[in-house]
Parts: sequence; C-alpha cells; structure tokens
Amino acid sequence: MNITLRVWRQKGRDDEGRMVTYKLTDVSPDMSFLEMLDVLNEKLTLENEDPVAFDHDCREGICGACGVVIDGEAHGPERTTTCQLHMRSFKDGDTITVEPWRAKAFPVVKDLVVDRGAFDRIIQSGGYISAPTGTAPDAHANPIPKPDADRAFDAATCIGCGACVAACPNASGMLFTAAKVTHLGMLPQGQPERASRVVKMINQHDEEDFGGCTNIGECAAVCPKGIPLDTISQLNRDLLGSLSKGIG
Repeated sequence: MNITLRVWRQKGRDDEGRMVTYKLTDVSPDMSFLEMLDVLNEKLTLENEDPVAFDHDCREGICGACGVVIDGEAHGPERTTTCQLHMRSFKDGDTITVEPWRAKAFPVVKDLVVDRGAFDRIIQSGGYISAPTGTAPDAHANPIPKPDADRAFDAATCIGCGACVAACPNASGMLFTAAKVTHLGMLPQGQPERASRVVKMINQHDEEDFGGCTNIGECAAVCPKGIPLDTISQLNRDLLGSLSKGIG
C-alpha cells in the first residue's frame, strides 16, 4: 500500500503546531497502525529529521497508553485501540490525518503525545478502598450477586486511554470517572467510601478543566472496551444521593 500521512507536529506545549505531510510506500496491510508509525520514524531518522513522538507501551490493547485521532475519529475507524488497529482498515492511496487527543485537560506534550495526568489525579482523589480485602482465597468470603460482579467487572475494564474525552464535543471525562465510581460502588469493599468517593472524583474532574457531560453518547461509541453509557447514570444517582446527605 502507498499511504499519505498528514501528521500533527508540535515541538512543545507552548509551541504552535502544524500538519506535516509524509508519504510511505510498501506499507503492509498486516502492520498495526503503530508499526506503520515506526516505519515512518525509521525513515525520518535516516533522513536526519525529528521522529514523530507518540505514546505506546504494551501494544496489546491493555495499557491504554496509545491513542490518537485518526481521520477525525478517536483510535480510528475500528472500535479498538490504536495499537490494535491494522492498516488493512485503510485502502491503497489513502490520505490519513493523525492528530493528538484534543482537550484542555490533555495538553499536548509533543506531537501526538498528550499529558493524561488529569486521569491519575481523579483516581487519587477517590478511586481507592480502605477495607482490607485479605489474600486471594478470602475473595470467596463475601458472596456478591452475579449481576453486581459482572457490572463491576465491565466497568473495571476501562483502560484510561482517553478516547471518551477526545470524542466528546465537550471534552468531558465523565465516562472514565463513572467507570471508576461504578467499579468500586458495585462491590461490598467499596461501600465505606462510596458516598464521599463520587463527590471527590467529580470535584477533581471539574478542577481538571474537563467539560460537562450532556449525554451525547460519543464517549461510549468509541470506547475500545465497551464501557456502557449508563455507568454515567449510576454516577449521577450516587452523586445525588451523596449531596442529599450533605456530603460534599
């Protein structure tokens, strides 16, 4: 495949960015999108040009480190992570536009790399439990209804990639926050902090300059792990319950 890339280049957080066009030939349809970027960077290095900076780690769709906007869609045309997107999703001769996540809470560090530390601070504000859980065999000591366990597990699959923020027209991080609140809120070990957790995490979400949630649903539509939109409804119920008790 012959591919034309339009890539966002930005030297630093305070620098003005721009789109730069590159051409690649003999791209294998079996390459992942990140492998294609590796090939581009090898080419740029041989030409004594600065390679394109992008986030990656496990490249197995688990860690959530990778993430770019491809042709206007978070993670690209398939509902998966950028590292699991393959070039067979594109056609020979395509022009592909590659940009970083666009959100005030995710400032650009360099090129396609953004600072997602805001997610870490949301977790630090309340995404934890104080109840001792014991060792692995002790997990059977507290029977949990299967629907509750399944819902907690589904919410826990959130990898914090930030696609929800990139896709939301308000740049809201509510689906991420709701997944963390729901995950712990469905388990007995998460009950001691349940009321205070949702208030603290929402307050931190707003302090990080994420936008407000208006239930448009773009977040759930692009989530590579399929976090359901109704986790936000559960967060709202927990929040209203906490506020009615005077917490927060």
